[in-house]
Amino acid sequence: MIGSIVNIVNNIVTVKLAIDVTTQTNLVNIHVIFEDGEQKIVGEIVNIDVANAKVTIVGEIVNNYFLPGLNKKPSFKSTVRIITMEELALILGEQQIKDNNQIYLGQSTVYNNYRINVGVNSFFSNHFAILGNTGSGKSFTVARLLQNIFTSNNYLPVNANIFIFDAYGEYTQAFSKISEISPALNYKVYTTNANGQDGELLKIPLWLLGIDDVALLLDASEPAQLPIIEKALKLVPILRNSELANEDNSNVLKYRNDIVARAILDILRSGKDSSKIRDQVIAILTTYQTRDLNLESKIVQPGYVRTLRQCLYVDKTGKIQEMELVVDFISSFIVEGLEIPNPKGDVPYTLKDLELALDFALISEGILKSDKVFDYANILSVRLHSLINSDYAAFFDYDNMIDKQSYIASLLTTNMGAKAQIVNFNINDVDDRMAKAITKIISKMVFDFATTSPERGKFPFHIIIEEAHRYVQMDRDEQLLGYNIFNRITKEGRKYGVILGLITQRPSELSDTCISQCSNFIILRTLHPKDLLYIKEMVPNMSEELVLQLKTLQPGNAMAFGSAFKVPVSVKIDKPNPEPLSSNSDVSRIWYG
Repeated sequence: MIGSIVNIVNNIVTVKLAIDVTTQTNLVNIHVIFEDGEQKIVGEIVNIDVANAKVTIVGEIVNNYFLPGLNKKPSFKSTVRIITMEELALILGEQQIKDNNQIYLGQSTVYNNYRINVGVNSFFSNHFAILGNTGSGKSFTVARLLQNIFTSNNYLPVNANIFIFDAYGEYTQAFSKISEISPALNYKVYTTNANGQDGELLKIPLWLLGIDDVALLLDASEPAQLPIIEKALKLVPILRNSELANEDNSNVLKYRNDIVARAILDILRSGKDSSKIRDQVIAILTTYQTRDLNLESKIVQPGYVRTLRQCLYVDKTGKIQEMELVVDFISSFIVEGLEIPNPKGDVPYTLKDLELALDFALISEGILKSDKVFDYANILSVRLHSLINSDYAAFFDYDNMIDKQSYIASLLTTNMGAKAQIVNFNINDVDDRMAKAITKIISKMVFDFATTSPERGKFPFHIIIEEAHRYVQMDRDEQLLGYNIFNRITKEGRKYGVILGLITQRPSELSDTCISQCSNFIILRTLHPKDLLYIKEMVPNMSEELVLQLKTLQPGNAMAFGSAFKVPVSVKIDKPNPEPLSSNSDVSRIWYG
């Protein structure tokens, strides 16, 4: 017995000490039992002086089972004693791993040499967040946590599918040797450095991208830009420069003629100056001519034959004298009721093909008739052209036809044809805008794949995003697309087996929806007042005492809590082996040689 209860206020119990604390080891954060007959209420010492201890009630032991939370309060006649090791195991878990549903997390910082294990399902079946300032040990924690998956027990997670979006290219060293554990385990890295040798160059098949993906890629900002992108994606299988779309195919030719004719008719009927009409029609037919419809197409009249170019002649009065003739000729190529089919993702095309289709979509949407349309639509064309002429174009130069399911499978397959359990997307070599687009596009592909899988949740994916505050933001996607893919994953992904892991030093800059849907948290030292306040308000069961502890944690020490933990746990994460490349620059060695 360490003392007696003298005060109970809310969930704080004041205990008058009956022991000499100067002869004891530190009792702060030690658990105590308030025992009254069969009732055992569990508390944690949060403050202590030579006379009194402040104890927070954390739960109750009933029938040899720990129930977290405040349900009952102890009576004043309760015996107050230190928890036994058997009782502690009910709260912190057994120290020995007995099956494949547990992995090692770290050592308790309160109880010497006490191993903290975590349930695989309770932690990895839910979204989670690892938070902490620079230098607090986030990268080490992520690396150690994932390494523990492969080394904690005698079971091999051969069916794991872990995607890491590596903002600094620091994790390859930590995971590249997992095949030494077993030949069945493999690590794969994609690089975004077109000239790099540190992995396979990331390539994304353009034809697998939908309207929303292209909008993200081109950094669209206006909802009115989406119909133009939609039309471009419909047009590209028809207008693309490839053998599959050659004009020997009568259906292809019919579509192309119809599309070109409709755009020209819009211009002919625009009411603009005849010279402008002529110039615009010539501009279209110079770029989008077909075998049947071009500037040299013959227009036959009784007694003479002229080309379309000749019929566009503007006379001295400023009129196109053969306007009616031209309109009739162009109208003959229009097929009423002919609709452009929706793309099925089964026709490969290039960025150049997409540019051709986008340019035509701009024209067919009235870009030549409306300055307003031109203003927001031309931005897309400029950005696409810039992408084509940048190093980033290599990411979309895919070599062969592939469908979405096969592409996802290829991401998880090494060059030797083996299954990779960890796939690292090193996005260190692209700017933030492209890194965000890549992260969202691939995450959306994975989510779409999982939601359309006939066996829901049978093929789980873990998407772990380093520096998540740069990519998982409260951005304009909701207004532009009607949703944010990361918000959707955190709200719906769990039932489909798509789990998000957020790693960040600035939680206050994350999407509120995403952080609120996380069930487990590992929080390392955090100092910024705004982030501390945000953590306190957004993270469940975050007390003032825990917030204060976060400010003084040593590097590698963390507070872990959530659905995988019965109570908040103070844990020291072991150093990963091998370590990620996350160490600071050795300034003194560099300066002084």
